[in-house]
Amino acid sequence: MKRKPREWSSWPEKVALQLNDTHPALAIIEFLRILVDIENFPFDFAWELVYKSFGYTNHTVLPEALETWGVDLVGNLLPRHLELIYFINHIFLEKVSLKYPGDIGKLERMSLI
Repeated sequence: MKRKPREWSSWPEKVALQLNDTHPALAIIEFLRILVDIENFPFDFAWELVYKSFGYTNHTVLPEALETWGVDLVGNLLPRHLELIYFINHIFLEKVSLKYPGDIGKLERMSLI
C-alpha cells in the first residue's frame, strides 16, 4: 500500500532519468509497463510521462557498440514488454509518416523493429 497518493501529472517536472548506452534501455519499457499494467493509467497518459521523464545518451555510433535484441528473444522472455515496444514503434512511425508522407523506404529504415 502506498503511504500517500502521487500526483503523476507532475512526475516529469520532478524526475529525470538519464540512460547511457543501450544496456538500460528496457527501463523505459518497464516503467511504461508499471504505469499501464499496475497503476492502470491509459496508455497515452503513461507514454507521455515516460517520454518526458527519460533521456538517452550514446557516446558512439559504432555498430558493435549498439546493442540489439531479437524479436524472438524479447518475445519469449518479456512478451508484454515486446507488445509495448510495438505500440511505441507504431506511434513513432505515425510521426515519421506525417513528416515524410509516402516515403515507405524511410519508414522501413527508421522502424524500431
